[in-house]
Amino acid sequence: MTTFQLVMGVLSGGVVGFTLGLVGGGGSILAVPLMVYLVGVRDPHVAIGTSALAVAANALIGLTNHARKRNVKWRCAAAFAIAGVLGAWFGAMLGKTIDGQKLLSLFALLMLVVAGMMFRSRGSEGDPAVVLNRGNAPKLLGSGAVTGLLSGFFGIGGGFLVVPGLIASTGMPILFAVGSSLLAVTAFGLTTALSYASSGLVAWSLAVAFVGGGAVGSLFGARLATRLGDRKGVLNTVLAGLIVIVAVYMLYRTASELGWI
Repeated sequence: MTTFQLVMGVLSGGVVGFTLGLVGGGGSILAVPLMVYLVGVRDPHVAIGTSALAVAANALIGLTNHARKRNVKWRCAAAFAIAGVLGAWFGAMLGKTIDGQKLLSLFALLMLVVAGMMFRSRGSEGDPAVVLNRGNAPKLLGSGAVTGLLSGFFGIGGGFLVVPGLIASTGMPILFAVGSSLLAVTAFGLTTALSYASSGLVAWSLAVAFVGGGAVGSLFGARLATRLGDRKGVLNTVLAGLIVIVAVYMLYRTASELGWI
């Protein structure tokens, strides 16, 4: 791992940490392309394993920041996370069996779907008094299991899926969904990272650099999230546009690597 790659890792981590703290999702989905195309990690599986570990650590930092501001619905978040951990483990096992470039192309397609989800949820408000109950528990558990599976398969924290999943399952406001999602992102990312680490697919020095940058980024992101709680629609729209741009670029690069164009 070169000095340049480590510096790029710190900067990439800062971007991911900031967006995780700000909107709870979308930042983690940028981690893998940043690892591959900016930092220069050649093996997509190593990029996935390393980014999963880094995202988990950054999400934990962001969770701490949001918890201090009382933006976390702990019981709802815990139910979602517990259901998703098993799915994340099986998803990671499946992801390691797929060709790296094909996995990146599937990842890019998912990014386009995610961008659409973020754009659609930009104007949601919600009920701040929501709690875990018999009515929303089945929805939380089901959404958590599916999100965990996708998180493990693609090596992402899955916050971009957790946030709309929490909103759809409970009707909580987006600010609480952002804070609560980080518990699940931490659990899913750590589960995926452990699976990849067991196969020797984690670049530890790069992960440390990524986490260092993310620690600073998530702090600023969480502070800005609280100040701009009523303007998340604009932020989600901008981030969704960025994800679309990165996804199109990834599709072009992977299509070239696979000889499709």
